[in-house]
Amino acid sequence: MLNGIKIYSSDAIWRQILTDLGATVFDAPQPAVINFDTLNINLPATPMEISVAVQTALDGNIQLLHDIFGRNVQLPYIQAKIVIMLYKSGGMSANDLRVALGYSPNATTHAVDTAIYQLRKNFGREFIINNNGLYKIGRI
Repeated sequence: MLNGIKIYSSDAIWRQILTDLGATVFDAPQPAVINFDTLNINLPATPMEISVAVQTALDGNIQLLHDIFGRNVQLPYIQAKIVIMLYKSGGMSANDLRVALGYSPNATTHAVDTAIYQLRKNFGREFIINNNGLYKIGRI
């Protein structure tokens, strides 16, 4: 029911329930992960109620992208996550971005670099800037 969704919960019981529902559950909060503790789900909750609350949190990211760009945009998952993380954090290093997206900081993948290249290609070189090793949202 929650397959492919990355989520954090500080509660061991909720972590087990979310895992049983198919989510990838983290033991510590991360920028690219939904914080289940902030969803304020009333108990008892059915799996459907949990799914709706999580989907609503994901929809909030769609609204955030609209606010950032000033219009509706559809981005591939990794590009959307990068934009949202940079916007919320105010800036992240390449290693921090890789880790937040689930890659090892020492990974040889160029997925993050390629996603940033594509974002710059589509929205202008100044959309994502690198200032002293920190990627930040610039201007559209």
